[in-house]
Amino acid sequence: MPALETEVLVVGGGSTGAGVVRDAAMRGFSAILVERGDLAAGTTGRFHGLLHSGGRYAVTDPVAARECVAENAILRRTAADCIEDTGGLFVTTKWDDPAFGDEFAEGCRETGVPLEEIPVPQALRLESRLDPTISRAFTVPDASLDPWKLVWGCARSAKHYGAKILPYHRVLDLERQSDRIVGALVENELTGEKARIRAQVVVNAAGAWAGQIAELAGCKVTVLPGKGIMIAMNHRLVNTVVNRCKRPADGDIIVPIRTVSVIGTTDTRVSNPDELEVTQGEVDEMLDEGEKLVPGFREARALRVWAGARPLFSAEEVTDTREVSRTHTLLDHAERDGVEGFVTITGGKTTTFRLMAETAVDAVCAHLGVDRPCRTKEEPLPDSEERHFYWLGSRVRAREPMPRSEEIICECELITRNRLKAAIVRRQTTNLDDIRRTLRLGMGPCQGGFCIYRATGILHAFERLDQRAANASLLDFLEERWKGVHPILHGDQLRQARLDDWIFQGLLAVQHLPE
Repeated sequence: MPALETEVLVVGGGSTGAGVVRDAAMRGFSAILVERGDLAAGTTGRFHGLLHSGGRYAVTDPVAARECVAENAILRRTAADCIEDTGGLFVTTKWDDPAFGDEFAEGCRETGVPLEEIPVPQALRLESRLDPTISRAFTVPDASLDPWKLVWGCARSAKHYGAKILPYHRVLDLERQSDRIVGALVENELTGEKARIRAQVVVNAAGAWAGQIAELAGCKVTVLPGKGIMIAMNHRLVNTVVNRCKRPADGDIIVPIRTVSVIGTTDTRVSNPDELEVTQGEVDEMLDEGEKLVPGFREARALRVWAGARPLFSAEEVTDTREVSRTHTLLDHAERDGVEGFVTITGGKTTTFRLMAETAVDAVCAHLGVDRPCRTKEEPLPDSEERHFYWLGSRVRAREPMPRSEEIICECELITRNRLKAAIVRRQTTNLDDIRRTLRLGMGPCQGGFCIYRATGILHAFERLDQRAANASLLDFLEERWKGVHPILHGDQLRQARLDDWIFQGLLAVQHLPE
């Protein structure tokens, strides 16, 4: 059986795990990250894309608010290319308690959240679709954040410093000698090959799955998976992050992310983070709540719905997951359980992932008896060196004037053939969903209806795949897209789904592809 040696083994390929492996590598440790699927395919890739200002938690969770304030400023310096600086609004609707605005303003002042109350007419000029009956409006430095750019930026930086990134490697067991974790047994999900990874310290950064990983070490970590659903609308109904000015609740925020806007979210405790059913009641609730911020929201075209599981940690039993703080927790299992060489970093948010990584790697240094400072506060991620924020029109500008040699494969996201080929080479994958996360391929209004058969043909020819692999990749992509479209089939989206069905089953007969 192949064996690898490293100082630090990181389990989990979301934002926290990617941050940990980058921080460890930058401090000079040999480091390996393993993730059972693609990077950022779990909770990190299933949130609404908000870079928190801290305003959402200023009243109810001041510790989390202060963390968000500080990390928001740091990420604006170090991950600018992953951020669109949309700004944020908190507005009081006729369904909200007008007195909460004063409590909110005081909470922001106490936690350091930059805040300005602006006249309602000014807010309506900024966002003309807002309900004109809003009574108060506050600005905060919210923004939208591309999670896949962020995580892969961390992975690229970590590899630059010598780390190994191993997606599609599932941890089967943690190897324990006496009272110490000394490594892990992993399996390549694509080939079935098993390998042992010997490590001096194992960092459990598995998010909502951290409890399952801890069990492999004989430790108990009670993670409360909090299910949240989100719905993407097919265009930007707002260009600013818009929040209801009230205590956090379901469906009280709309985030413009790339060419769509996302409303979220619910918060329901579930027993299994891999089983996140979206119910019709939840969809209806999101659409109804959106109507309270943007009249006509229900009539807009709902593009896709999905669910993610928050990795909430509480030392005490709770009935309502909204009662659980969004701050992070480090569990040193040497102190807690008498198990050396093993730490868990859990809780938190994508906005605070860098701070969580710093906390975890500080613990690694303590375990290894060294003192090495963290540098992630200052060193930017790849492509963010110039500190220029993402601009929505960048892909259009890159295509004008249109070079005749540049064939566009995905019209919704303006992805060219050459860009698609470059991503296939860089990712070294035959999985179209992996390419989607890299380029946003098939994430526009047609949900892959016009681009995925083209992309499959390019993947087939470029990677010289046999027909079975190419057909399987196409079918897997279509099935995954269908999961998010099926619960919201009505109106224009139903017509689009029928068109896609005619294309893929009527013309291409995908259900009868040769195997």
